[in-house]
Parts: sequence; C-alpha cells; structure tokens
Amino acid sequence: MACSTFISAGRALNCKDSVGGLKHVYFLANTGTNADTINVVAADYSDDQIISYVGSTSATAYRYSLKGNSSFEQNITSSRENGTVFFEQVLNLTLPKLSATDNTAIKLLAFGNPQIIVEDYNANFSVAGLLNGLDVTGGTIVTGGAMGDMSGYTLTFTGMEKAPADFLSVATAADDLLTLGTSGDTITVDPS
Repeated sequence: MACSTFISAGRALNCKDSVGGLKHVYFLANTGTNADTINVVAADYSDDQIISYVGSTSATAYRYSLKGNSSFEQNITSSRENGTVFFEQVLNLTLPKLSATDNTAIKLLAFGNPQIIVEDYNANFSVAGLLNGLDVTGGTIVTGGAMGDMSGYTLTFTGMEKAPADFLSVATAADDLLTLGTSGDTITVDPS
C-alpha cells in the first residue's frame, strides 16, 4: 500500500440499530503447515471483505456459543519513528461451566495458535488471526467462591496482524458456518 493512499469516501451518522456482544466463535486449528486453516482465494479489499476461501484440503471449524461477557477488540499501534503500523487483536471469552472435555479443549487451544471466526449479534463475521493465528495469553479456570459466582473458563486470545480482521461475507458464512447445529459441531470449510 502506498503512503499516498487516502480515504475516498465519507461516513454518515448511522442509525442506532446495532448492538454489542458476541454470539459465536468458530475455532480453526492451525498446525503451521496451513492444514485446517482458512486460505483466502478471493477477497474484495475495497471493502476488506473475504468473499471466498478454501482450506488446503478442507478445514474443520468448531463452534462455541457465547452468552455475555465476551468481546473482540482491535488496537491500532503506530510508530512514526519506526514507520510501522500493526493491529493487535484481542478476543476475551467467558465460558460458563467446567468439564473434563472442556479442560482438554482449553489445554489444546492454549498450546496452539488458531484462526478464529468471530460472529457478533449484528451478523458480522470477522476472521481474527488470519495470517498469524491467535495465542492464548491469559485466562482462568475458576470455580467461584459463592453460590452465585461463575464456575467456568475465561480466555484471552491475542494476535498481531498487518491489517484489521477481515470481514467474512455473510453469503460465504451462510454457506457453511450458519448451517451448524449445536455448539461443538464440525463443518467442512470448502465452498468450492
């Protein structure tokens, strides 16, 4: 991208019809050999939107349903002195209820660096960690102290990318991700 690139459109005051919060996340394994990861094969970068993708053979996504207290933030870090800009992606998840199965999954997520598709309540799908994956940089496995306290997991995933998380077109997401049944199902991510 050239330094002389300027914005080419304005932004009107939008309607007050959006809400905060995350609905689902979809984990894709990242083995470091591009197996089971999203490889972008077509993108509309005028809108920073992925319109087609394919795995090296196919990819398996695991859907986790969310309820409150989860967030996705992207922090812009720029240095005029160094001539650098990068985007830190931070995904905070709260997963109530402990189980042996979830302990195993959390351990494997902490060992890996998955790509994560984030779905919010406005039907936006963002692909976090597209090039470099995300790492678990913190979290807790907590039982709570009082009867009303949470018993479950909190996880913080952090990644650094050269650009903000690309949107996944709703049509592409509908082909695959929205056809999932219950939490934890697997899908083949290969619309071709």
